Amino acid sequence: MTTANKATLLLADGTRFDGEGLRAQGIALGEAVFYTGMTGYEEALTDPSYAGQILAFTYPLIGNYGVSGTVSQHPHACVAGAAMKHLAAHPSHYASKQDLGSWLDAQNVRTIVGIDTRALTIALREHGTIAAALAVGDEAIAAIEPALARYVREATTQGLVASVADAYRPGETLGDGRKHVVLLDCGVKKNIIRDLTALDARVTVLPYAAKPDEIIAEKPDAVLVSPGPGDPRDLGETVETLRALIGTMPVFGVCLGHQLLALACGAQTYKLPYGHRGGNQPVKDLVHDEVLVTAHNHGYAVDGASLPAELEATMVNLNDGTNEGFRHRTLPVEAVQFHPEASPGPFDARGLFARWLDRVG
Repeated sequence: MTTANKATLLLADGTRFDGEGLRAQGIALGEAVFYTGMTGYEEALTDPSYAGQILAFTYPLIGNYGVSGTVSQHPHACVAGAAMKHLAAHPSHYASKQDLGSWLDAQNVRTIVGIDTRALTIALREHGTIAAALAVGDEAIAAIEPALARYVREATTQGLVASVADAYRPGETLGDGRKHVVLLDCGVKKNIIRDLTALDARVTVLPYAAKPDEIIAEKPDAVLVSPGPGDPRDLGETVETLRALIGTMPVFGVCLGHQLLALACGAQTYKLPYGHRGGNQPVKDLVHDEVLVTAHNHGYAVDGASLPAELEATMVNLNDGTNEGFRHRTLPVEAVQFHPEASPGPFDARGLFARWLDRVG
């Protein structure tokens, strides 16, 4: 791994960070966000929920255990770009197959190294999620300002789900368990399928745009709506599909799936000023009267005050009071905003899929 180019990260408010870039040149455009985990960089960089975002790592040394390929959540990197303070050139871990810098270059991820990520994090905490451009190479740096201005004028989240909902063939079935789950792929993470198949489920993956009759034709015992990137209101057809399925079979939503199900039930969503990201978000489980330490990655939330009478809030974020889960009072419909499949250190939320499958019958 070699840093071979000049690089610049420019925020929409004019804040500029100059550093060194890797070999992949060009301009990455997206929302600048930060990730607080000390580990888990391979999972984060391949998390479809980060599509369209320039991911800054707050921990100062990234890449010290290399890239194994075994914990990747998607076949390719999903982030728009990456920023870090120090990048380990010589990783040390028995499972490492490649250093992170070489992997980022192979994935064509524009990356900046050597910037003050503490100052960047403070800027993002002060201003919230902000549009940004990351340029690597002299030619890209010369064009960064007009590129960012154009992105600010034209930015949209439409197309983000389509860019990452491609890891599985439509109709592909994984596992041979007793319970049959159709998984609507909005950018599914590999860990979700791993957890479901480990719990005696057979998982058939269908695209997020699948119609109700296509889903019903699979004769599933239940439907799970996956996480993914962007604004849930961009997926109006998926919302209508879920509305048609409610009451016909059990449905469970995770992250973006939580928001889509809320919209299908008549609730509203909104964009968070900062977003929730990282592996240490405290969530109160109102049903079981316990606190879970959970992993999050989302910029939109369900408006808890908009939940219709037939929905009951089941989870709440203890940092800002946002809704983290709900269930239907009479129908088998439920959802959570965080990631039960993630293992950020604690395993607090790993039992949620098992409880849900038990209720499926």
